[in-house]
Amino acid sequence: MSIDLSTTLSWTTATGDAEVMLGELQPNILKAHVRDHLSALLLTFGDPAETRAFLVSVTGTMKSAKAHLDEVGAFKDAGAAGTPYVGVGLTAAGYRALGVENFPQDEAFVRGMAAPETRRKLNDPPRSTFDPGYHGEVHAVVLVGDATDKAMAARRNEILGLLPDSVTVLAEETGLGRVNARGEGIEHFGYVDGRSQPLFLTEDVDAEKNNTDGINVWNPAAPLSQVLVPDTAAPDPAVHFGSYFVFRKLEQNVRRFKQAEADLADTLGLTGDDRERAGAMIIGRFEDGTPLTTQREDGAESPVSNNFTFDSDRAALKCPFQAHIRKTNPRGSGGAEEPAGERLHLMARRGVTYGERPDDPNADVPPAARPSGGVGLLFMAFNSVLGNQFEFTQAVWADNPGFPIVDDVTPGLDPVIGQGERGTSDYTVEWGGSAQRTADPVPQSVTLRGGEYFFMPSLAFLRAL
Repeated sequence: MSIDLSTTLSWTTATGDAEVMLGELQPNILKAHVRDHLSALLLTFGDPAETRAFLVSVTGTMKSAKAHLDEVGAFKDAGAAGTPYVGVGLTAAGYRALGVENFPQDEAFVRGMAAPETRRKLNDPPRSTFDPGYHGEVHAVVLVGDATDKAMAARRNEILGLLPDSVTVLAEETGLGRVNARGEGIEHFGYVDGRSQPLFLTEDVDAEKNNTDGINVWNPAAPLSQVLVPDTAAPDPAVHFGSYFVFRKLEQNVRRFKQAEADLADTLGLTGDDRERAGAMIIGRFEDGTPLTTQREDGAESPVSNNFTFDSDRAALKCPFQAHIRKTNPRGSGGAEEPAGERLHLMARRGVTYGERPDDPNADVPPAARPSGGVGLLFMAFNSVLGNQFEFTQAVWADNPGFPIVDDVTPGLDPVIGQGERGTSDYTVEWGGSAQRTADPVPQSVTLRGGEYFFMPSLAFLRAL
């Protein structure tokens, strides 16, 4: 029996090789794990034997994807509390430092995020501008997450207690999830985040179909092959899998972004509640997640709709071509590929916000009352092919002023995560109307402060070290 990677997986009925795979796979890959409180420890290795022993001991604190899913089921059935999430990722340099040669060989992973070729491809800032912990060679990341700070901190301290002197903590990032008044996760600009995700488990697709507004227009189901990779260094790569993991610390200048929203509203002459539409035109959704292409104002049902495409807005008279969600998930409207090929660029995003701030992200206060730094997103995403997923999304979609491909239109860079020289863009004055005005570029408000590519190997590989 082999594992069918061409479709979703039913974890509740998995048997044979599929069941073995779930028992040796790290959690958070196929389904997001609660990590409202997160510690990300970035490490560099010294003595290989000590490092191997350390990783084996850390494996004793980890649970499998199957154990995580069982915990999710127990919580739904009886409210039973789960255990902390521990995840381990290795860079290509980390594998070499361990003396492991037969590790997965994705081209971008082997090259690494720090390589000049990667920086040119992604338009990343110079590495010298990163936070100090990212200037050297990173070998591993250990993630510890939970719903409470107490549980997360206890597990983090347990892992630090296992650390030999030859393994150095280069940096530690602390994630702190934020929610709006409805309890939905938001990022620091105040917008609902993480709503549209590829779903790899049949049970999650069924839940989306039956518990939200459906999947008849946009089906989020994605094949396992879009996130899982055979773990070539594990004892049995036929049943031992992992995933390529992107980690990027993205600082958000909230003050600058909120000023840009106000400036765009002024340029378009928007007044009253309609001024909220300026921010929605930058993001593609209102703060509560309501898709701009389906409604002229916020106030969607909860959870917010994800069952939409841009087919009814081909001329971008409602949602601009350059809006963040239209650039990074064109839903078949990109103009360069068939919809099936376009979907293969989507990745499993697992980010969490970081940083403290005194103001409410959703409050109506002037831009001057917003933080200009020190807060942001720990962007995390799982991929099966980095060059066709994360790197493609950043370089070919977000950083490309000519995407989506539309006759006689240059949409411009993604106003949120686009990196590079920014030009003017056109926006419709009225939702669904034809009159347009050209607005100054939205200034870059998101800055990369550090990051790296990792592979999250199977538990079987870690135990066998």
